[in-house]
Order: sequence, then structure tokens, then C-alpha cells
Amino acid sequence: MSERSIQEVIGPTGFFEKRGEIGIPLIHGLTGTPTEMRHFGRQLARKGFTVACPQLAGHCDSVAALKASTWQDWYRSVDDAFEALAAECKQVFVAGLSMGALLCLLLAAHKKERLAGMSLLSPTFFYDGWNIPKWRQRLLLPLIIYTPIRHFFAWEEPSPYGIKDERVRAKVSAVLENRDRRTADKIGHFKTPATVIRESKRLIRAAKQCLHGVRRPVLVVHSVEDDMASIRNAHFVTKRIGSNQVETFFVEDSYHVLTLDKQKDKIAARVAAFCAQTAAAT
Repeated sequence: MSERSIQEVIGPTGFFEKRGEIGIPLIHGLTGTPTEMRHFGRQLARKGFTVACPQLAGHCDSVAALKASTWQDWYRSVDDAFEALAAECKQVFVAGLSMGALLCLLLAAHKKERLAGMSLLSPTFFYDGWNIPKWRQRLLLPLIIYTPIRHFFAWEEPSPYGIKDERVRAKVSAVLENRDRRTADKIGHFKTPATVIRESKRLIRAAKQCLHGVRRPVLVVHSVEDDMASIRNAHFVTKRIGSNQVETFFVEDSYHVLTLDKQKDKIAARVAAFCAQTAAAT
């Protein structure tokens, strides 16, 4: 498949860097954009990996476009990116952030031996981090997402926005205060429509159902200080996944968005080492 066709697959805000014979599609999070994966991707490319980050269907656009998308649409974006890199590279891994990590699990369940392995960054099955009120999960969300109210409600993400690094967080705050006029194609949405949250719940259910059947090597990376999804999520994966090749990397001094936070370079190096070692062993 040509580079041009890869560009078509990743969309106008996605990115692609062709380097070595090992490819890694990078999957951003729910309501996020490829921007949150760009630095991470550059670090992997510098280590000789070919990387591609697609914009997920419905993302990097209007709120209406996001609300019109389903989790199956998001998965098709991932599947297309995988097939594009599989045509370019001898081996393909995948790495995803937050909900993007769950899409990686679905990809692994579907592609089986065609996928060399995966890195799950802040996998999110439960929104139970220290910055998420318990009443939101137990009372408010069920009331909203399973009733017609969902068509009119959006959840606004509170500070620190999954980021411990104060400099990066200040840039996010500047955007939200309209001091920076970048649009959704660069920064994503910090208000998640309840209809989109409902789709994410469906994605979570599908990912849970496929966990036991995932047999590919996996690296689970999670912060012990995650503000949105506690480390319970990492343990949930490692206890239920069908793979007999499971590695964990627990980091400190970071929150949920690991690819933008203080330990981003250390995490990129760990993912690169995992992919290189796994590839060499096959």
C-alpha cells in the first residue's frame, strides 16, 4: 500500500513516519486527537519504528460528528490503520491510550497472530481515578446515559485534565479559556456528550468480553497516580487477559495522559524496548 493511501487512512490530522520494518499504529483516546500521541510517536520513530496515528472516526471535528459516531466506527479507524501498516511492514504492534487501549484489545482479538503485540497505556475499564467523584459513576451516569437526558447532557472534564506536568496543563487551560484559538482538530473536546459516554460503555463491554481470547504479548503501562482511571484497571487487564506474555510498567509522577506527561520519554523507551525484544523473539 502506498504512502498516499496511508495518508488517506489516517485522515487530515493523523501522522505517519516511515522508518523500519516494524510498524506501530498509535491510537488516541476518547474525544482526543492524534496530537496527544505525536511526541510519543516521534520518540518511537527515532528508535527505528514506522508509526502511524489515525484520527478516530467522528473525532477532530464538530460535536455533532462525534455524537454521530459509534464505537464500531472508532474500531474501523484502527483496523484500517493496522491493514495499512501491515502492507508496509514485516511485523505490526499497536499502542493505545485510555479508550484507545481498549480498541487495541479488540484489534488483538480479531487479528490474532497477525498482530505481534500491544502496549496498553492507561487502559480504562472503570472511571475510578482520584479526580472522578464516586457519585458520578454510581448515580449520575446511569440516570443520564440510559435515559433521553443523554441527548442534552455533556460531561465537562475537570482540571488537571489527566496531566500532572504544570507547563502542559497550563497550555490546556489557555485553550479552554479561549486565549488560544486552536480548534477541535488539534485539541479534541473537553466536554464529552452523554451519548458518547454511552458508546464508550459499549466499547468497554466489548473489550471485557474479548479479554480472555487475547493471546498476544502485552505491555500494560499505568500511573499509580492516575486521576481518571485507577491502577485497578491495569490489574483488571493482567488478571483476565488470555496472554501468557504479560509485562507491566507502573510509573509515578504522571497522571492519565501518559503520552503528554512527565514520564512520556521513559514510557516511549519502555514501549520501544518491549516491541524490539518481542519482535526479536519471534
